[in-house]
Amino acid sequence: MGYIYTDASSATAPYVVTLGTAGGPRWWTDNQGKPRQGIATAVVVEDGWYLVDCGSGVGRQIRSAGLSMADLKGIFITHMHSDHIVDLASLMLFAPFEIKDAQKSAIPIFGPGSRGRITPMSPRAESAPEPVNPSDPGAGIESTFAGLVSAFSADFNDRMRDSLTPGPYDHFTPHDIELPESVNFDPDENVAPDMDPLVVFQDESVQVRATLVSHHPTAPAFGFRFDTPTGSVTISGDTAPCQNLIALAQDTDLLLHEVISLETMAALYTDAAMLQATMDHHRRAHTTAEDAGRVASQANAKALALHHLVPSHAPAEVWQKAGDAFDGTLLIPQDLDIISFERSEQDDTVDHSVA
Repeated sequence: MGYIYTDASSATAPYVVTLGTAGGPRWWTDNQGKPRQGIATAVVVEDGWYLVDCGSGVGRQIRSAGLSMADLKGIFITHMHSDHIVDLASLMLFAPFEIKDAQKSAIPIFGPGSRGRITPMSPRAESAPEPVNPSDPGAGIESTFAGLVSAFSADFNDRMRDSLTPGPYDHFTPHDIELPESVNFDPDENVAPDMDPLVVFQDESVQVRATLVSHHPTAPAFGFRFDTPTGSVTISGDTAPCQNLIALAQDTDLLLHEVISLETMAALYTDAAMLQATMDHHRRAHTTAEDAGRVASQANAKALALHHLVPSHAPAEVWQKAGDAFDGTLLIPQDLDIISFERSEQDDTVDHSVA
């Protein structure tokens, strides 16, 4: 398992489709100048599929992958950064015309709840900007969904009243992931306290568990694991190396982990203050290739695929350094690659390779 297939008919179910592999609030290319779409992953199990994150271009990538919105069973948002949710609005707006089934049950959306307070200022700041939306400065998925509905009220009202299309809540039901009171979470001081993974969704095909990950100061932020009878895939979300994620990913058949090249990112900035503050964030909130390999090794993952590449045009050899700390199958997928996560009968004897 863990190899990239050229089309879905070649893959052994279950599998993922890397709809978009770039991370960060930009329109990235790879190191050959070819566009990489924003971060989004489809988890395909039997006759349905599940979407993790809604990065830039996700709608067209869904179409290019041959997936149908009518078969979408759930959406899972790792955290509320724009590069992970920017095209949620397009899915909301276009769903009635893609699904074309007024009887289909509403698709659940699971994501973080409110941060609860505004993000602290960088210690490098010389002044403080006025907060955006001060009444809810760290909006979670339920209030963000409501805000998008409000922002597009003219469109929704026109189409619901004039064309008799279903409304946004007919097709989607957002759910803030609620943390147990026993979890000692604090959005400023303790973004990823030790915790047992939470079951956030289950149907006849998958069980989905979530855990807090370390993407300070963006909190809460989650990683997700999908378990099926024949294999499992764990998706890190944005995080620094994190014990919660290692626990969630134990013995997973496929780990999709974010990755950053700090050196390549540092070369992109010309504003000294922005460079310093941004690199402060990158160092405490993301994972280098070498560390991603260590996480996969500690989790005993059978295969590691690197995505959310920041920046996505970094040389391939930067990402391949993950193999220095990981002996399983290492993959660096392109957009729309298909990767099986079916459990192998010889899980403990997978050869190391780089694709």
